[in-house]
Amino acid sequence: MARFTVFGREGCGFCVQAKRVLEAKELPFRYIDIHKEGISKEDLEKTVGRPVKTVPQIFHGQEYIGGYTELEAYLEKKAAEV
Repeated sequence: MARFTVFGREGCGFCVQAKRVLEAKELPFRYIDIHKEGISKEDLEKTVGRPVKTVPQIFHGQEYIGGYTELEAYLEKKAAEV
């Protein structure tokens, strides 16, 4: 299974929730703190391919998922497919 990538920042409740749900489901992921890594809003927008207003911004492999709410929906859809 492809790894999830979560772009987030310290103090972000939805970033914490995204990490928790991925850990609880034992899914492989990489968490990138945009402030610690020096990633600007503009850099993140280039990665995502559209304007970014909030974090987390989440990918599954190369597939852009969205934020925390979209992650929940994505995981539910994947579980239903099994």
